[in-house]
Amino acid sequence: MAVLVLADHDNSALSDATHKTVTAAKAFGGDIDILVAGKGAGDVAAAAAKIDGVRKVLHAEGDAYEKQLAEAMEALIVPLMSGYDALFSPATTMGKNVTPRIAAKLDVMQISDITGIEGTDTFERPIYAGNAMMTVKSSDAKKVVTVRGTAFDAAGEGGSASVETVDAPAGPFKSAFVEEKIVQSDRPELTSAKTIVSGGRALGSKEEFDRLMIPLADKLNAGIGASRAAVDAGYAPNDYQVGQTGKIVAPELYIAIGISGAIQHLAGMKDSKIIVAINKDEEAPIFQVADYGLVADLFTAVPELTEAL
Repeated sequence: MAVLVLADHDNSALSDATHKTVTAAKAFGGDIDILVAGKGAGDVAAAAAKIDGVRKVLHAEGDAYEKQLAEAMEALIVPLMSGYDALFSPATTMGKNVTPRIAAKLDVMQISDITGIEGTDTFERPIYAGNAMMTVKSSDAKKVVTVRGTAFDAAGEGGSASVETVDAPAGPFKSAFVEEKIVQSDRPELTSAKTIVSGGRALGSKEEFDRLMIPLADKLNAGIGASRAAVDAGYAPNDYQVGQTGKIVAPELYIAIGISGAIQHLAGMKDSKIIVAINKDEEAPIFQVADYGLVADLFTAVPELTEAL
């Protein structure tokens, strides 16, 4: 049995989500190979080869793979799947874009966002915004699986896998990359941050959000998150959103400020190791999942906390 893991990367560095996907692949069983498809991604392939438990790295280079678009990746991966029993991908933006097309071409059902593996045909995944867990059993000959990174530990380093170059179809393909606009920040990226301070609608305005959240995040070297209500109100940009329709995070410390704790938000952060909640409503649902709760006016408590740090 063999598993192909799809590497998530930016052509210069390997995403931590790839290490966690390798851990999931180990639980599935069999030999594990990693596919690194990109442009100028030699360093990524070398990094992937160092992941513990990997048999070999398949390295595909080409202009069409710089942004890992679904059409190009499908043309590359589907022929490779003749030698594999399963394709595992991180449940990142890249993975969610690529794997449905591959599953369709292989005529199998995709198994999405898994959090546990009970066998080579049985998987666990959350439903209803994480309020229930479903056990899925698949009879498909080949499995196409996306992995929720927050549910698995990152695989260690110390491997010495071989790197093998594979030919990549050059296209042309039906879609082409036009442009991307990325918010530049010195702060840790939310999905990999060890500490996150997150603000909700109770902050009242973008000015108050920035005034209270930024100094606290600076003191803690933390990423900044927000509830959907805060994002919809314009207090924070879309890439700050944590929750079912935002980013799924599991930091060492999550500080929820002025967040009531709707189930859509809890779905994105309840796997955090330590949750601290600050809210003046003692009945707020966030206190049901918080390890530490402070019932207080955030406009007083947050500056005092920042000053104490």
